[in-house]
Amino acid sequence: MTVDVQEAIKNSLLTEKSAMLFYQYGAQQFKDHGAKRTFELLASEEREHAGHFHRIYPGSDIPSLDEFLAIQASDESTWLAVAKKVCGAEFTEQKALEVALNKEKQLEEALRELAVRMDDPEVRAVYELNACETHKHYLLIEAEYARIMGMVDESDMDTFVRE
Repeated sequence: MTVDVQEAIKNSLLTEKSAMLFYQYGAQQFKDHGAKRTFELLASEEREHAGHFHRIYPGSDIPSLDEFLAIQASDESTWLAVAKKVCGAEFTEQKALEVALNKEKQLEEALRELAVRMDDPEVRAVYELNACETHKHYLLIEAEYARIMGMVDESDMDTFVRE
């Protein structure tokens, strides 16, 4: 099955933007300084990831990364929309971190699947890099979740998240 590279990259740009907006929102909402700093860092890194995809984007319909990121997101499938459905009025650090763990895991899998389907080595490298960075995000979020939940051992994670 062939991949429409331009469409795949555009979708990846949209996903990175969606993740960035989710992390920015969380950073604004959180009272816990550690969770706030974690989400600020993740928002910044998601912007970087969008930049990686923008650099290899072959289309001309996205003139600049800044303009693209400034466009209001209205899709109900965005990370933030999903988080608000899951969390409801209770957009707590715990619930947001649980959503983030789930979304980062799904994203890593999708990026790895796309990477192997890319013929262009430069495009494949960008997908592989972003998959690795997404895995690091998962680990960072997992550690922050453990801290928020007061877990003393990573095996406690199974009880709360991995069931």
